[in-house]
Amino acid sequence: MHPAGLGAAGTPRQPSKRRIPVSQLGMTDPHQLFDDTSSAQSRGYGAQRGPSGLGYPTASASPQAAFLADPVSNMAMAYGSSLAAQGKELVDKNIDRFIPVTKLKYYFAVDTLYVGKKLGLLFFPYLHQDWEVQYQQDTPVAPRFDVNAPDLYIPAMAFITYVLVAGLALGTQDRFSPDLLGLQASSALAWLTVEVLAILLSLYLVTVNTDLTTIDLVAFLGYKYVGMIGGVLMGLLFGKVGYYLVLGWSCVSIFVFMIRTLRLKILAEAAAEGVPVRGARNQLRMYLTMAVAAAQPLLMYWLTFHLVR
Repeated sequence: MHPAGLGAAGTPRQPSKRRIPVSQLGMTDPHQLFDDTSSAQSRGYGAQRGPSGLGYPTASASPQAAFLADPVSNMAMAYGSSLAAQGKELVDKNIDRFIPVTKLKYYFAVDTLYVGKKLGLLFFPYLHQDWEVQYQQDTPVAPRFDVNAPDLYIPAMAFITYVLVAGLALGTQDRFSPDLLGLQASSALAWLTVEVLAILLSLYLVTVNTDLTTIDLVAFLGYKYVGMIGGVLMGLLFGKVGYYLVLGWSCVSIFVFMIRTLRLKILAEAAAEGVPVRGARNQLRMYLTMAVAAAQPLLMYWLTFHLVR
């Protein structure tokens, strides 16, 4: 038998075996049969446990992989953000080209007090004296600060309400159908479009220099739906008599309202000077104002007479 530390010739030296204390194995009980592998690191496993607490080891990322992953993700996020910003800018630019969103915000700057005063002005324009639109630094003030300023809130809500009231009237007469209601709404919208185009063409032919915009025309022409709603509702409650009384009052009121409002827009020069309208061109302007105002009662009757029987 060879001494320890010396091996036989041609025989590799075997490593010596030594006992490992129980405390080094993390075994608190010397009689424990199995090692506790629930710790962060166990014998023979160098991987860390997953944050889920299931006991499965997670693959640790190398520093090279982390270095390559972070720049790529940051570049992707930066590229996506710049692409989204460019797309938003392009959409906003194209929308403003066809639909002046910034201008539309002005026409919807209303409050409850303005709506109440405007509705009273539409039904009782005879009591109103000052029809001048207020300006602040060459810019008209918001509608909520000036009852004479045009808005799109009342015309839009009145148009929707008119369609709903028309459906109610058709339903009470057992004539309701989605097609007929759609025809009613499209007819009202088509007549409004024809009105706007006809007035713009007339202003071009008469060569009127005015600050009256297309949106202003839509607002002024849309106020007639308020009187139409009142006429149809009174017709449903009190029959033909109530319909003609309320619609007649609304027609006269909208005629006066349009005359006094458009007079300052189309006849701005003569109204500012306070002199009688003279000359052929001014006569044409006056006739145009009268024609626009007179068309409102006719359309109010045309779009509502068949809803009351």
